[in-house]
Amino acid sequence: MELSSEDSLRLNVLIHQDLQAVRIDESKMVVYALTHRGEARVPLNPTCRDDKYLRIVREMLSTHALGSPGGYPVFLRRWTRMGQMREESLQGLLLLGEPEAVVAVANSPELSEEVARRAWWAMPGADIARRMLKNPRITNSGIGKELAAYLVEFLPFESEAYDIAESVRLVLQPGLIDEATVRSLWSRADRKSAFYVGFLLANPGELPEQKPASSRYEVSKSRLQGLCDDNPYARMLMQLLSAEGQVYLSTIGKAMDKLGDQHVAVLFLKAIQNYFRDVCIDPNPKYRSFNEIVAAVDQVFGGSGNVRLKALLDDFPEYRDSLHAMLSLACVCESLLDPIFSQTDAVGSVMRKRLQSVTQPIAENIQRLV
Repeated sequence: MELSSEDSLRLNVLIHQDLQAVRIDESKMVVYALTHRGEARVPLNPTCRDDKYLRIVREMLSTHALGSPGGYPVFLRRWTRMGQMREESLQGLLLLGEPEAVVAVANSPELSEEVARRAWWAMPGADIARRMLKNPRITNSGIGKELAAYLVEFLPFESEAYDIAESVRLVLQPGLIDEATVRSLWSRADRKSAFYVGFLLANPGELPEQKPASSRYEVSKSRLQGLCDDNPYARMLMQLLSAEGQVYLSTIGKAMDKLGDQHVAVLFLKAIQNYFRDVCIDPNPKYRSFNEIVAAVDQVFGGSGNVRLKALLDDFPEYRDSLHAMLSLACVCESLLDPIFSQTDAVGSVMRKRLQSVTQPIAENIQRLV
């Protein structure tokens, strides 16, 4: 099976221009190309079933771009053997008219701003924007704000809670959106907890809400301030009792009350784990219940191995309960969900009921820190 003579001629003329990217509208059977002169368009005239004809078109594009009619899968195997893909190789993938090839380009750590712009032309969408904004090089480039603006505008149409949380996390990276947009996103969190989780993952110390510091903050500050430079436990305790820390603890509670998706629940616990990482008593926590966490924290409290924690407990025993709550929260980890989610795929209020063995102790420990 071959291309029609008309399509063969037009496509041959097209591919010998300075191509930057190609996309194919399969529903309309049109090949679009981005060149240094702008956008070109080639309507196709199939001589067989559309899917077979598009395969022939892609074989032609692949032979020109990569030297192989096999296209993206063959090239991917070569890339795997090389261990890395150079920018020229990424540009070649954008000439295949293959959506999966564009995804591979968007995921590449070698992605440059120019290639990112071409990939964005080839396949504009929330998934591609999220993938590219995970790359610091793209986040800090000129196209970063454009991708973030797209994600913000698309949020009302996002159906997956996990994708909402990820989009919020990514657009909150420094310099991508203005303060008014940040406040707008925060206002939506009351309706969808995934927004809160995105904020907790992105900027847990700079949440856009005002709360007073704990009633214990001023006294604690006068007693513990001198220790904060050298003692991470004193520093974290002071942080939690401050106004910013109280906003953080309040946001944990609000996000937890409205969890409705298992993937977001995992992100929620990861957000807590990230926040308390510096004071976690276990470098790789794998606790499967809060009883295990309490036992581990009790063991550390009763021992002498943690010199800085022991010094703090010995000099300021009145903070024992607060420090116990802080270290219990620091041990929160994804594995707490394994015994629950291995037995249920529930969502919404049913899932929240199943999660009470995890969420209730978190709420109790929060109360010990306000």
